[in-house]
Amino acid sequence: MLRTELDRSTKKRELHFSIFFFFLTCAGRRAACRVAVKMKSSRKPPEGGYGWVVVMSAFFIMGLTAAVLKNFGLFFLDIQSHFGVLTSTTSLVTSTAIAIFHLGAPVASILTLQFSQRVVIIVGGLLSASGMLLASLDLSLPWLYLTMGILQGTGICLSWIPANSMVSHYFVRWRPIAYAIASSGECVFAVLFSPFFQWLIETFGWQGALLIIGGLQLNLCVCGALMRPLEANQSPLQKTKYNLEGDAAVLPPKRIFQFSLMKKPELLLYILFAIFAAAGFFIPPLFLVPFANSLGMDKYWSAFTLSTLALADLVGRLLCGWIANMKLGRNLQLLTIAVTLLGVVLLLLPISHNYWTLLAFSSLYGLLFGCVVAIHVTSIVDIVTLEGFDSGLGLFMLFRSIGGFIGPPAAGWLVDQTNNYSAAFYLSGVCFILSAVFVALVDHLVQRRTLMEAEVQQAIIQDNSEAGKVK
Repeated sequence: MLRTELDRSTKKRELHFSIFFFFLTCAGRRAACRVAVKMKSSRKPPEGGYGWVVVMSAFFIMGLTAAVLKNFGLFFLDIQSHFGVLTSTTSLVTSTAIAIFHLGAPVASILTLQFSQRVVIIVGGLLSASGMLLASLDLSLPWLYLTMGILQGTGICLSWIPANSMVSHYFVRWRPIAYAIASSGECVFAVLFSPFFQWLIETFGWQGALLIIGGLQLNLCVCGALMRPLEANQSPLQKTKYNLEGDAAVLPPKRIFQFSLMKKPELLLYILFAIFAAAGFFIPPLFLVPFANSLGMDKYWSAFTLSTLALADLVGRLLCGWIANMKLGRNLQLLTIAVTLLGVVLLLLPISHNYWTLLAFSSLYGLLFGCVVAIHVTSIVDIVTLEGFDSGLGLFMLFRSIGGFIGPPAAGWLVDQTNNYSAAFYLSGVCFILSAVFVALVDHLVQRRTLMEAEVQQAIIQDNSEAGKVK
């Protein structure tokens, strides 16, 4: 009898423990689900917070890379007279830097995917500074091709590409305006650098100016250190979850470079736009100062023209970024209009015969150029989605190098043949108008693809609805 009571008591205890562990397990599953949901939501871009620190770091990176490259024209005449070479030969220094900047884009994207934006930007800063410091030694013209061309171009590439990638991954809703603010660093610094570089050249010579600019570019390493990868934002609980489960489905997928994006006709057409646009992009800043000097303008007034151009560029970027963020029109549609108008302005610019007319056309050019720059990179997301953005940007910049390398020397050759700087601006304008045709085609294909996807989605919803009624 006593044994029977003990057995019953033991069974009751076992039942109680079973019920207790059952509820404990359910609670644990609920907690795990909540953690999983948090983890899933944490992978979404922060849309602010530390993202604005990233934007400001990118702002300075744009200034210390693209703005420096944009002001290479200030060194043009001094280098040409120092070595006693033709215009086309001197322009190869700039075109080499431009070409390496673009050719290295896939490498920069691959390094960014394998390591982090922070590491790649710091390395880029060291290379950029080294290029300018070594160029100041003034050993020979081929030495400038190696230092100001190859080293500087590689450094700019390894800094510029990851900075763009970082801003795009930190934002979705505010991406257009965030990118516009970041890219405006190029304009702000260009405004400051034009008279500053001219003063450096007159005070220390072009060699001493390059030495000081190299020291300034070491600040790229500081900007890179502030680029905190998104993975670093995970909480300790999330990291523990990853480590404990070790599930391949839970772990973030390993990112690889997507060469398969080249199969998309929209991207191929956009690359053709990139080639023709790049051929026109780098001609005006390089030849604007020599053109102004050929009209008998003072060197400081010529430098001020570049500053005005950069200021108008800043207004264009912020204005176009705001318009794109307000969704007042499609990015690609807006890009088509801006590129077409840019080509027309450049075709009309050579009619300038006095300073104020030149200043007006330069301001219009800067405004429209800023509009193009504000959206031509973020438009890649519309073509290949955010998942393929890093790879798409790398491919875009790679093929854009063709136009960047051909444009300045071709313009220099035309100037040598015609003995007139106007030919360079005519070539640039034609390139822009041709590139606008390809953007219009891309916009048409993207719109058609979006419409087809909407129709397929509607058909699936309708089929599911009909199947529910039958049941």
